[in-house]
Amino acid sequence: MNYIEQMGTRAKACCGELAQASSGQKNNALLEIAHILRKCRAKIIEANNADLENAVRRNMKQSMQDRLRLDEKRIEGIAAACEKLTMLDDPVGVIEGGSVRPNGMRITQVRVPMGVVGMIYEARPNVTVDAAALCLKSGNAVILRGGKEAINSNKMLCTLMRQAVQTAGFDPDIIQLVEDTDRAIATQMMQANGYIDVLVPRGGAQLIKAVVQNATVPVIETGTGNCHVYVDSTASVDMAVDIVDNGKTQRPSVCNAVESCLVHRDIAEDFLPKLKKRLDEHNVEIRGCELTRMILGAENVVPADEDDYATEFLDYIISIKVVDGLADALEHIAKYSTGHSECIVTESLYAAEEFQKRVDSACVYVNCSTRFTDGEEFGLGAEIGISTQKLHARGPMGLKALTTTKFLINGSGQIRT
Repeated sequence: MNYIEQMGTRAKACCGELAQASSGQKNNALLEIAHILRKCRAKIIEANNADLENAVRRNMKQSMQDRLRLDEKRIEGIAAACEKLTMLDDPVGVIEGGSVRPNGMRITQVRVPMGVVGMIYEARPNVTVDAAALCLKSGNAVILRGGKEAINSNKMLCTLMRQAVQTAGFDPDIIQLVEDTDRAIATQMMQANGYIDVLVPRGGAQLIKAVVQNATVPVIETGTGNCHVYVDSTASVDMAVDIVDNGKTQRPSVCNAVESCLVHRDIAEDFLPKLKKRLDEHNVEIRGCELTRMILGAENVVPADEDDYATEFLDYIISIKVVDGLADALEHIAKYSTGHSECIVTESLYAAEEFQKRVDSACVYVNCSTRFTDGEEFGLGAEIGISTQKLHARGPMGLKALTTTKFLINGSGQIRT
């Protein structure tokens, strides 16, 4: 029995009891987690500082260090998210439908936990708590495998959460952390059939691709975010500048950040200089088409190539292309989008409706920032990730996405003839 199979055996042994726990019991455990995170924030920050020191030595880029960093404000946000989960409806036990058959047999479809959820993610220690809290509320045990860059932070967070759930009366093995950061252990998770019921990768394109290609357990594919904003000819220039700037610079290292801006030819000469002025405040590098370079000055814009339009930068870099119209923008998005989040800025009802009908992404916006693609912002509470696939769950995945259903059939001796 390998490392992950041992963890899976322990998780399976306690997930049945968790699945039967009341909402009150699970909420109490979440409150205990919030309490201990606040109480031990100095220990968390100390562990996180060790990870940040290692990140500096490894020359990790600043935007990724930002994802790794935990301070008092972020710890408070994580604790508050646990508390907010207690106010959300528990999906377990919800009756989704049912019927009484002509022979008198009564059929009920009821929502139940998945069982054991595996999480593979990168250098974002907040995911450690978000994932554990969501799995707890939805009645699932969880096996967490974060990136080596955050190992000290993750160890501390997991130790504290295990203490909290034990205080609340649960087996601490409902939350387990993979402490061996060898890639071979990640492969064990991908192939832990019978031990892990569903695997959720959350991170960059290479991680997600590796999981999708190598996993034999069911996978919910969370997405890389090559997100676009299309500025239509009728757009309010000031609004468009605000939306692109917010999407790019408010937090560039996350999957719902804007990576590419498409601009209608008729508005480009008015819009692009104003956008550049705003982006210059954050030293954003612009990679653009020839017309973008003509408008903004060749010395100010790096020539864009195919790879630039296909890249999730996760950094202070944006690609820009001037397009002939809505059809051209839709064609570009269809070619390069990862199916995450796209936005149109327009005053045209026709353009807005066409864009939302024709763009095949999980979240399609009109006149607002793609940065809202977030479980908390959608009123779902903390999220397990943003699904860009089309089976089971799509978009921000909250509590319901971590459950499935089963049919309960009650009869009085009926037999099939």
